[in-house]
Amino acid sequence: MLRGKLYGVGVGPGDKELITLKALRVLREADIIASPVTKGGGRAAFDIIKDHVCGKEIIEFFMPMSRDYEELDRNYKEIADKIEELLSEGKNIAFITLGDVTIYSTYMRIDRLINERGFETELIPGIPSFCAAAARLDMSLCERDEPLVILPAGCRTADELADIYGTKVYMKAGRGAAELVDTLREKGKLGDTVMAERCGMENERIIRDLNGFNENSSYFSLFIVK
Repeated sequence: MLRGKLYGVGVGPGDKELITLKALRVLREADIIASPVTKGGGRAAFDIIKDHVCGKEIIEFFMPMSRDYEELDRNYKEIADKIEELLSEGKNIAFITLGDVTIYSTYMRIDRLINERGFETELIPGIPSFCAAAARLDMSLCERDEPLVILPAGCRTADELADIYGTKVYMKAGRGAAELVDTLREKGKLGDTVMAERCGMENERIIRDLNGFNENSSYFSLFIVK
């Protein structure tokens, strides 16, 4: 029997016009769209593409926001088991993810598991959130010999990396946003920092002056330090 293929599809940062033509083609040609869903029922990636996949079979997979790696691994295995079953039936599956599929994407765990089981996979890149945010802010991320450092806001080396030369992008600040702002203030970097939350989505928020900022933000928030 002909076996199906799994596509990991980056659908961009939130603006429905920032999805690539290749991503749209793969979504329209796939037999099944696999969509991540959060505990609260959020389907941010699917909301971007829903107008383009009318009539398609949609399967949802719960993707926990957790730092319990054992729980995450169990969840990835359960998802991979279901995907393997469908691929074995000859179904081609497009698994959607926000932004770019290779940048802090939980999908990549699924991709590796399916690859290890002998199935064909392909990655379809998407526009990452920090590129969309920089465009929205009308700013350059890096020029000439200036380096660009991308890191999760809660990483262990965030303090050290704040001091290196170049532009820093802190992604997925969420509940650590206020703590990150405090760190940047202590480092004397706050005046060079801007925040973008839910860029290109409903309830977008751009903050250019972070003095007095002392709150948590959503998972879809990032800070750019020039």
